[in-house]
Amino acid sequence: MTLKPLQDRVVIKKVEEEQKSAGGIIIPDTAKERPTKGDVVAVGPGKLDKQGQRMEMSVQPGDRVMYGKFAGTEVSIEGEDHLVMREEDIIAKVES
Repeated sequence: MTLKPLQDRVVIKKVEEEQKSAGGIIIPDTAKERPTKGDVVAVGPGKLDKQGQRMEMSVQPGDRVMYGKFAGTEVSIEGEDHLVMREEDIIAKVES
């Protein structure tokens, strides 16, 4: 199944954080925070401005991004958890 987002929406595959603390303590599932990083899987065409022109999206498939803890709507695609959110809910691109 493929998912094509509409307007300025983005599909993001969650990236799980490391399960150990800096001191080497293993963090149980119940104490873990929600992921805030992910890889962009698909982007919509962009929303329209007041003149009817398409605004270019600032993220592209393959980009790693940071987003708010409670941003987006969770969906399951072929057994994997993804988020669908608006581009404005993305906080930053992660560059290595």
